[in-house]
Amino acid sequence: MPGWTCGISGCRAAFEDVESAIVHQTTEHQRHECKVCGTVIPDGYFAIRHAFDEHTRAEYVRAYDADSEDVREREQIKETVESTADLQSVVDRING
Repeated sequence: MPGWTCGISGCRAAFEDVESAIVHQTTEHQRHECKVCGTVIPDGYFAIRHAFDEHTRAEYVRAYDADSEDVREREQIKETVESTADLQSVVDRING
């Protein structure tokens, strides 16, 4: 049974492992332009990581018209992915 779903724009693609979900998000969906700094990055996990590693929570809230629940949800996703995923294998798979 798949344990991970994509979740971008209602995409419900399901995957056995988190690495496959991240690869899918990176290769099958349009890139995301950060509303804080304009950097173009893959949507999904990499966009969340960018937002919270490169910007303050306040910048994120203002730029995305978000609230504390939005921030907590994305921080939880980031934490769960980072505690589960082999991110080097994701990079290797994306780079072929």
